[in-house]
Amino acid sequence: MALDEKKRAYGNDLLLASAMVAAGIVMSGVALMQLSTHSPQVAQATPPLQSSPPSQDNKVPAESKPGGERPTTPAPEPARPDPQAQKEGAKAALPPAPAEKMAPPITQK
Repeated sequence: MALDEKKRAYGNDLLLASAMVAAGIVMSGVALMQLSTHSPQVAQATPPLQSSPPSQDNKVPAESKPGGERPTTPAPEPARPDPQAQKEGAKAALPPAPAEKMAPPITQK
């Protein structure tokens, strides 16, 4: 009788598993049918790319010079003003960094 019970339990498990697979396939089919019947409008997140201006064939790029400087507008400022500027009332661009936290040393086993 133990063999009959094992066969019956195996058959029930197999039936349940196949029913779950069939239900999953049916649900996927219904979802796909709903997607295909609706025509969702998709918003464009970024504006379309601008086309580049027409290039001229005889125009050559400017010659690069070693050690040249790049102009920056506006001029970069340090995150921490020097002490003289702090006395005059300049504030730091960033808050002070938190103190480092150290854990106790790892002991060898």
